[in-house]
Amino acid sequence: MPDAHRGAPRDLRLRGLRKTFGDFVAVDELDLTIPAGSFFALLGPSGCGKTTTLRMVAGLEVPTAGQVLLGEQDITGLRPYRRPVNTVFQSYALFPHLTIEDNVAFGLRRRGVKDVKGAVADMLSLVELDGFGRRRPAQLSGGQQQRVAVARALINEPEVLLLDEPLGALDLKLRRQMQLELKHIQDRVGSTFVHVTHDQEEAMTMADTIAVMNHGEVEQLGSPRELYERPATRYVANFLGQSNCLQGRVVEHGVDSTVVDVHGTLVRLPGTHGTRGGAQSLGVRPEKAVALAGQRAVRDPAFANAVAGTVTDVSFTGLSTQYVVRTGWGQDLAVFAQNDGSDVPADRGDEVLVAWRPEHTFPLRDASPVVEPEAAPLADAAR
Repeated sequence: MPDAHRGAPRDLRLRGLRKTFGDFVAVDELDLTIPAGSFFALLGPSGCGKTTTLRMVAGLEVPTAGQVLLGEQDITGLRPYRRPVNTVFQSYALFPHLTIEDNVAFGLRRRGVKDVKGAVADMLSLVELDGFGRRRPAQLSGGQQQRVAVARALINEPEVLLLDEPLGALDLKLRRQMQLELKHIQDRVGSTFVHVTHDQEEAMTMADTIAVMNHGEVEQLGSPRELYERPATRYVANFLGQSNCLQGRVVEHGVDSTVVDVHGTLVRLPGTHGTRGGAQSLGVRPEKAVALAGQRAVRDPAFANAVAGTVTDVSFTGLSTQYVVRTGWGQDLAVFAQNDGSDVPADRGDEVLVAWRPEHTFPLRDASPVVEPEAAPLADAAR
């Protein structure tokens, strides 16, 4: 297998990167450092700027402003074929008339390399396609074609491999298998992988670091665990998984906690947040909450945060039972109860307390004005 780097590994750095199409701002003053050798994901919905960012790194789009650097080398003006960067597309873009061996060897032959047999064999072994070299793409499954596309890109020894929604065309089972295989390949070759996806599970399974993008900017950057356990905004909280987002006013700051009045219910969260009397948004994940009914409402004091409501929907999904609980002010809260046999299920129409530990409450910086109970119900129910 070829060495993935020629010389010392270099960070990929984006500095003030901006791309406009007429009046539309696709990427807005993006500053980002992607560490050498990492598996990095750009995550977000269609139109958030992630693919445009990838194409500027690849040289397929010219930035309106800003720089793309590898270490200290400015590659912004380099043509795509002169950059130590390769791209794997969702469509794979394999040549149907060439054998798998010839597809993988294509880049080397374009560079004038004559003896490609050993390198091609190494790459096919890396992606676990030994013995498939004489076949053509149409004789391979979608997952196998994807691995050929990765081998064809990696044989050129790129410092950075760009993955543009590479698993989008695969079915769910194969996509999950390929997630693990791509991570295994990245671990072995040590190149920097930059993966564009709208699939939160895919990003969290594969990436060391995720940049969640929104309207051409990075909304939050961090490890999968950091983003999931401590999302900074409602956008991130609801893009990575599902969250119950609440609004209230700060009524007390303790030494290491904050108390927020949420429509007459006091909710505590760790740390000091907001200003006394000011609006504060906060959240809790559905799997961190429990729905306590009847005598069980005399709860464990560890579950100090509790909001009263009525069960309006119950869904059995196998691993868990999912409840929707409507509060007195009209907001729906979600509760995911693991089906481990320890709880008596609640039924539709039951009056319950949705309870959770204060340490599982996270602050959200995009606090909105508080809507009083007598006003219109909150529209952003957690579903």
